[in-house]
Amino acid sequence: MRQDCRGSRVPISQGLRSRAQRIGRRGALLGSFLLLLCAGLARAEPPSEPDSGAGDADMGNFLLTQNGALPVPVIITEPAVGYGGGLMLLYFSEPAAASGPEGQDQSGRKPPPNVTGIGGMATENGTRGAAAFHFHSWDADRYRYLGALAQGRANLEYYGASSHGRSYEVKGTYLMQQFLFRVADSPWFVGPSYSYFRSSTRFTGTPAGELSKAELAGHIGKAGLVVDYDTRDNMFYPNHGTYTGLEAQAARSWLGSDNSFENYHARAYTWLPVAPRWTLGLRGDGQFTRGSVPFYAQPYVDLRGVSRGRYQDRDALAFEAEMRWDATPRWSILGFSGVGKAYGNWKSFSEASNVVSVGAGFRYLIAAKLGLAVGIDVAHSKDQNAFYIQVGSAWR
Repeated sequence: MRQDCRGSRVPISQGLRSRAQRIGRRGALLGSFLLLLCAGLARAEPPSEPDSGAGDADMGNFLLTQNGALPVPVIITEPAVGYGGGLMLLYFSEPAAASGPEGQDQSGRKPPPNVTGIGGMATENGTRGAAAFHFHSWDADRYRYLGALAQGRANLEYYGASSHGRSYEVKGTYLMQQFLFRVADSPWFVGPSYSYFRSSTRFTGTPAGELSKAELAGHIGKAGLVVDYDTRDNMFYPNHGTYTGLEAQAARSWLGSDNSFENYHARAYTWLPVAPRWTLGLRGDGQFTRGSVPFYAQPYVDLRGVSRGRYQDRDALAFEAEMRWDATPRWSILGFSGVGKAYGNWKSFSEASNVVSVGAGFRYLIAAKLGLAVGIDVAHSKDQNAFYIQVGSAWR
């Protein structure tokens, strides 16, 4: 997805990643492509049914009612791992009918589809992995479950206090579990989460001498609380609405972690129709840590066009704006720009440099009933270029 298999930013997308993601965030570099794919599933409101566009190809009914699987190619151009590819198979099914008409509850909400995915990826620098996930909702979307399992190896670079990357390898197994329940009849969800990353790491060249022994630790076990607010009209590619989320997690030895530390992740996305066929999207994302965080799990600037992990520190911020024009009921064109910075340990907030990215892309609404769009984003930042195959929005 990265291209990340986030995809890595495999941007394969947001669409399928909302919740898993950032649950382990970098303990998940390995499972990053899975997380991205899972991203948006556990939090978004169900899609509306847009104008299907007569004569245009649509897979919605096939995916939901004919036991169809959607193959999603993963083309990776993420600067952090080099060129590569892979394949995800996504299976959709409709949840058990709610008590209201057409499967809706008393508030008129239609539950989001259940989604199962499995896939694998590999890149030219030896990074490889496989993952599976499942998202499920019950009782007219009152309860939501997301589970994921990933295993693999990633060859990356750590910058830290240096202006030059130091090559390292991280390999292991990543597990995450999350269960949310709706608060009364509101757009608020709350629930527990747990993630575990059993890993081994080693620097394959010059080591990062600024790291302490604790920061070189391998295993991460975290539990915490997730609070979401979601009024999006579509979990994959919203036309309007807002999503905000807060995750507070603690890593402790009794949870399977080598170190004790805390991490907090706050994010907010909103989509505003500003004119017929024009939609403005705004994104804010902040990650904050305290304690002895393993170096590979430190927050980093997460923007399209910026190599994953290039700007990494104790805390990280990112802001992004995106303008979308719906050229037809099926086709849309978008442009975006973002800014971010990482700070707190190696550099103070004022000393840390601002990272700026710009880009453009397009989407095709491949499954109107699901609100599922696919397309490509091309992005640029300082000395870096990347393109991403996207399923849905790039924001998870």
